[in-house]
Amino acid sequence: MDKAISYIRVSTIGQGKSGLGIEAQRHAIARFCEAEGIQILAEHVEVETGKGSDALERRPQLAAALAEAKRLDCPVIVAKLDRLSRDVAFIAGLMAKHVPFVVAELGTDTDPFILHLYAALAEKERAMISARTKVALAAAKARGVKLGNPGIAGARIAAHEAIRANADAFAANVLPIIREVQATGASLRKIADALNSRGVPTARGGRWAATQVRDYLRRAA
Repeated sequence: MDKAISYIRVSTIGQGKSGLGIEAQRHAIARFCEAEGIQILAEHVEVETGKGSDALERRPQLAAALAEAKRLDCPVIVAKLDRLSRDVAFIAGLMAKHVPFVVAELGTDTDPFILHLYAALAEKERAMISARTKVALAAAKARGVKLGNPGIAGARIAAHEAIRANADAFAANVLPIIREVQATGASLRKIADALNSRGVPTARGGRWAATQVRDYLRRAA
């Protein structure tokens, strides 16, 4: 594999206008392709509202990326699997189109079975975040907070809960790696270097620094 089409997706119009998330994905894909010797022939960027996000007809840029990849006989590369979808059925449907896709976070040798497992985990995570958000909104309502439709207070609580749930999930995945390197007596800077050399991105898709490692260790404590 020496060429590919890249696909980048953000879930809100606000993110698309600000570039939040787009550059992080683009950087992760570029870093991966440089390491693997892959040339990106074209880039497709999708900005969606989130509603109906798992329907291909609502994702014209993904459909275009798949069509172009099929025409050029090359795969589609994404930074993370959830940029395609957190829905197992949707991922399976993409596989059925016989256009291979590569997840930079997982590497080039990840087989379809493993991708299905990761998609299932992502789908479960989405369901857990939704459940936590509903519990938080119910608790706020019980305290007398007027949520409205959906209400600014409710929206803020939901956003806070989703961010915290994602941060907790990321920390749970990366802390064992940090602990493993720390056990060798490595400094914070050396731990950051080890994470970067292993291709482990930060929660925002960037490179690690000593201060970020310190923050995660403090979080664990």
